[in-house]
Amino acid sequence: MNTFLFDDFEPVSAAAWKQKIQVDLKGADYNEALLWHTEDGVVVKPFYTKEDRTNVKINLPKKGFNSCQTIFIDDEKIANSLAVDALKRGATAIQFKANKKFNYQKVLKKIDVEKRTLYFQFSFLDADFQIELSKYCESDIVFFQTDIIGNLAENGNWFISLKEDFKQLERIVSSTQNCISVSGDLYQNAGATITQQLAYTLAHANEYLHHFGKDVATKIHFTFSAGSNYFFEIAKLRAFRILWETLLNEYDVKDNEVHVFTQPSLRNKTVYDYNVNMLRTTSEAMSAILGGSNTVSTIAYDAMYHKSNEFGERIARNQLLILQEESYLQEAQNMADGTYYIESITQQLAEKALVLFKQIETSGGFLKQLKVGNIQKKIAESALKEEENFKANKIILLGTNLQINKENKMKHDLELFPFVKQRNIKTIIIPINRKRLSETIEKERIAQEDD
Repeated sequence: MNTFLFDDFEPVSAAAWKQKIQVDLKGADYNEALLWHTEDGVVVKPFYTKEDRTNVKINLPKKGFNSCQTIFIDDEKIANSLAVDALKRGATAIQFKANKKFNYQKVLKKIDVEKRTLYFQFSFLDADFQIELSKYCESDIVFFQTDIIGNLAENGNWFISLKEDFKQLERIVSSTQNCISVSGDLYQNAGATITQQLAYTLAHANEYLHHFGKDVATKIHFTFSAGSNYFFEIAKLRAFRILWETLLNEYDVKDNEVHVFTQPSLRNKTVYDYNVNMLRTTSEAMSAILGGSNTVSTIAYDAMYHKSNEFGERIARNQLLILQEESYLQEAQNMADGTYYIESITQQLAEKALVLFKQIETSGGFLKQLKVGNIQKKIAESALKEEENFKANKIILLGTNLQINKENKMKHDLELFPFVKQRNIKTIIIPINRKRLSETIEKERIAQEDD
């Protein structure tokens, strides 16, 4: 690269920049005036130089990301029609969700399972069915998002029982590939800080390594949710790859290519002024891409209160297509390499999450901490603090707690119940609840609307 344009300029060190800033502060303390400390304790500086580069090599995907459409299986024929149509319209992956067994031959009709990346997320546990479906697909790009520990954390109960859940999972692990998912998205949507999300996801995954041994590492993949803190979310995903590689090194596992599936968060999505959700999901999808996700599946702007519909799903899919094709982010996973700010945040997040992970392990591990309620307590504390900041307008959701359109009425447009549901069932642990920030305000507004 020719540098003749810069030959007349002397390089300026970080110390010189800081000295100049201190002069301009006219006696004010640099650390107090200009350093920002996040809830995680991450320090953000007013400027960054090449001295902030960490030069840590992150094992990122070697190809571009998959653009994924999520489809719920109620009627097999309809699910197949939606999937085939989504693939024709530009999706490169499909996530199928189901709460009961289904005819997979009907669902996968006209879908090339050897060339299409597929995800199956079941809200039930059936080893025979999963093994049968895996044999039918016979593909190394089919992923089963089975997470018995995540189910326990979210619902407060095992699918069947501790013994039976692990027995079924053992059969699945012995017969299938890509068969364990770790639900890191649960912690984000429940209000955990970024450091907590990283540490809990790592400790969560470590329970599977403890139980099955190091060879299961190749069968584990991860699900994350990206929030609205753009650069921090990029750093979060990059930091996790560093943490996972660090953990696997302790098990003497080398060259493991971790697979990450990411969706935008639901925590900051709103029922009122819902079109703003399109902007939120777009920036969050960008964070997911630049953070190094293998697959990104965005969500419809009206998914909180509307049943799945063609318009909402088409907009969601087209958001990813525009980012891929028109914004040239198809192979953008390495774009954050060498960015002083993101590298600094990534390193700090990884270091702080590793400290928290070690604390969990020395206290008996993730499952024990779940059973005694410590994980739930810490997340609840973080969520409460975030909600208090939201109420105090320190966290802004446009159209909900700032620039509110009082003419916007939603009471009669709710096809789905958009709030946390009370569950009157007995649980063996306290469940971790996904909850949107704006729920309390929205309930109040809906109650005040005229019939």
